[in-house]
Amino acid sequence: MKYLTILTVLVALSTPVFATFAEAGPITRACLQSDRKAASRSLCNCIQKAANTHLSRGDQRLAASFFKDPHKAQEIRQSDRRSHEVFWKKYRAFGSTAETYCRRS
Repeated sequence: MKYLTILTVLVALSTPVFATFAEAGPITRACLQSDRKAASRSLCNCIQKAANTHLSRGDQRLAASFFKDPHKAQEIRQSDRRSHEVFWKKYRAFGSTAETYCRRS
């Protein structure tokens, strides 16, 4: 019974943390998992909000992959594929918005 009580308390205490992380968008998750010193919950959430205004969920997943593989962004930017060109225009608009609105975070 004692172990069940301890387990119940641990689950109750950890649920808000896991729920918040699970609700976070792909940009927030990638940002928080990155090794960048400036990454904070408030900054990453702000960047996610900018992504929500400019990028589809699929676009957000692609952009989030740039945190682990920055060279991939260069490959997409230089690609001749029409879909990459369309993505890159939206990505640039997202970046400008994030830079403007998240500077204070």
